Amino acid sequence: MRTAGAWRRPALAGLVLAAAMALVACGDDDSSQPAATTAPEEGKRQQVVIEASDGAFNPQAVYSKTAPGVVTVRSVFGGGGGGILGGGGGAGLGSGFVISGDGEIATNAHVVTDAEAGGGGDISRADEVYVEFVDRNQVPAEVVGFDPFVDVALLKIDPDGLDVASLELGSSGDAEVGQPVAAIGSPFGEEQSLSIGVISATDRSIESLTDFTIDGALQTDASINPGNSGGPLLDAEGRVLGINQQIRTASGADEGVGFAVPVDAVRRSIEQLRDDGEAEYAFLGVTTQALYPQLAERLDLDVPTGALVARVVDGGPADEAGITAGDQDLRFQGQEVTAGGDVIVAVDGQDVVEESDLAEAIAEHSPGDTVVLELLRDGETDQVELELGDRPAEAPRG
Repeated sequence: MRTAGAWRRPALAGLVLAAAMALVACGDDDSSQPAATTAPEEGKRQQVVIEASDGAFNPQAVYSKTAPGVVTVRSVFGGGGGGILGGGGGAGLGSGFVISGDGEIATNAHVVTDAEAGGGGDISRADEVYVEFVDRNQVPAEVVGFDPFVDVALLKIDPDGLDVASLELGSSGDAEVGQPVAAIGSPFGEEQSLSIGVISATDRSIESLTDFTIDGALQTDASINPGNSGGPLLDAEGRVLGINQQIRTASGADEGVGFAVPVDAVRRSIEQLRDDGEAEYAFLGVTTQALYPQLAERLDLDVPTGALVARVVDGGPADEAGITAGDQDLRFQGQEVTAGGDVIVAVDGQDVVEESDLAEAIAEHSPGDTVVLELLRDGETDQVELELGDRPAEAPRG
């Protein structure tokens, strides 16, 4: 099932994975341990040389251009005090990057708060936050605001006397599978570390710090480990495509499956945090399941794609607009399906084809905006206009 401003979708595959794997936010703490290393056997050493030519991916050039704008972020919790090297209390470590010459820095919200992925509930900021630049300057930072829905935080430092280099934000919509990327951060506290890889997939859904998912995330095999959280995922031109946020792992360390919050979502979040320290998201109030041609044929529907409405939140915008949930439970191709309700086939004329299309279309709006949903209802097409609500931090039940 897919959320569209409702709650996280339960999925059989996700339950199976959860038994063997964990999604690990890439922040770190003072209990990190060094990774074991094994010397290669004599005569079996391998050397990888990356030669750049015109138009080729040049990791060294990307690093030289962007590293001055990447910072290490240290957070102090529980009244530890004592500055960046002080003791007492808890401490967290992550990464971040400069986004303006005024001293604005972007990072993950979980780096500077006590929030955990999928946790929900109340979130508290760190008592103190410090950032360290590549030239070893270490300064305190103010948490302007944080956005638990996309795991983004905006920090502010006093740039006076500092050589502040800001990174350019690209567009995650331009990301393509196979595209080379670079990640810079502080894995296990090893500052200014570079790793390279490719975009393994786009349009992934990953856990936020609430009951809702982050849609449109980028998957990469660039090495990402605890401490990389908040650092940039960069394209060949050094533009930010996303903020490295979590890894999927069975061991707690990188296994080639990392995820980044898409920069388009980051940009929208930062713009809101800059205004008043908070971010708001539109709320439709439905849980849906993706419709595909074979399922449409099984249900005798006249549309091959769309979003089957499986549940409607009582009193939510969809409920007030008369959107109807399914009441027929069946099993098809090994999956539980709830049928018999409305099928959302378009939002403001934009077709719902991919599984995340509905959620992403709603996320582009603000609370109070009016949208027009095109529905398939009882074999007939219909249009419903409704006003979107304000997404709650915790998903309503029922």
